[in-house]
Amino acid sequence: MSKPLDLAAVRSFENLEFLARQLVEGFITGLHQSPYHGFSVEFSEHRLYNPGESTRHIDWKVFARTDKLFVKRYEEETNLRCHLLLDVSPSMYYPAPGHDKLRFAVLCAAALTTLLQKQRDAVGLVTFADQIELQTPVRSTTSHRHTLLLTLQQLLERPAAPRRATDVSGVIHQIAQQIPKRSLVVLFSDMLGRNPEEQTASLAALQHLRHQQHEVLLFHIMDRATESEFEFAERPYLFEDVETGEQIKLQPGQVREQYRTAMQQYEQELALRCGQYRIDFVPVDIREPFDKVLYAYLVKRGKVR
Repeated sequence: MSKPLDLAAVRSFENLEFLARQLVEGFITGLHQSPYHGFSVEFSEHRLYNPGESTRHIDWKVFARTDKLFVKRYEEETNLRCHLLLDVSPSMYYPAPGHDKLRFAVLCAAALTTLLQKQRDAVGLVTFADQIELQTPVRSTTSHRHTLLLTLQQLLERPAAPRRATDVSGVIHQIAQQIPKRSLVVLFSDMLGRNPEEQTASLAALQHLRHQQHEVLLFHIMDRATESEFEFAERPYLFEDVETGEQIKLQPGQVREQYRTAMQQYEQELALRCGQYRIDFVPVDIREPFDKVLYAYLVKRGKVR
C-alpha cells in the first residue's frame, strides 16, 4: 500500500500564482490575460471614440489634455485551461512501490491542481500508457478538484499493469488535436522509448503541441542514480524490461560507460529540443523532495514572468 497524498504539502502551493506566460482564451473570470479586448480591470490602450457608442469608457483626462475623445480599451482577465498529462506506463512504477516515479508525478499533479483551482483556473487530468486511459473534463470547481485528488490517490494505490508499452507520441498528438488552443499542457513522464525512433517521435509530438499554440511544461521524471548514471553495485544482475519482458544478464561495469553516454546524449537532445520549441523543461530526480522541486520551479517561473 502506497502512502496517502500528503495534503499539507499539496495545499502549501495554493497561494502561489501560477500565471500563464502567454495569452490564453478562457470562459470564466480569473487571473489570466486573454487575446480578446473587453472591459475589465486591466487597461490595454486607447482608441478614438466613435460617435453614437456609449460614453462610459471615455478617458476624460485625455480629453482635457488633447480636446479629443478617446475610449479606454481593456484586456479581459480570463481563466487558464490546464491539462495534466500523467504517464502511468510500467516504467513509471520504477524503482520500487511507494518510492517510484509515478508517486512523484502524482504529488506534483495534486499540488498544481490545488493551486490552479484556488486561482479559479480550470484543470483536467489525462492518464495514459499505450493509449489514453482516463480523460476528465476540464473544470474549475472545488468538487472537481476533489474528484481529481481522489483519482490521483487511486493511482498511488494500484499496482502497475504488466507488459504494457508506452506511446507518448501517439497520445500527445491526439491531445494536441482535441483540446482548445492556448491551453497549458503539463506533461509528467520519464520520456523513455524502446528505441531512438520512438524518442524522436516523442520530440515531434511535443512540437505539435506548440504548433497548436499550447504552452507546454515537461517534468522529466527520472531516478537519476540508476537510470542516468547506472549506479549499481558491481555484481551480476538480471535486468528486465518492464514493458516487453525482455531480460539480459550482465555486470553493470560491462555497459556503464556506453549506457551513460547514450543517456546523456538523449537527455541533452531532449533539453535542446524543448528550448528550441519554447517548452519549459524541468528535469526531476525522484530522490529529491517533490515540494522542493516544484516550489523552486514556481518561484523561478514567477520571477521571469
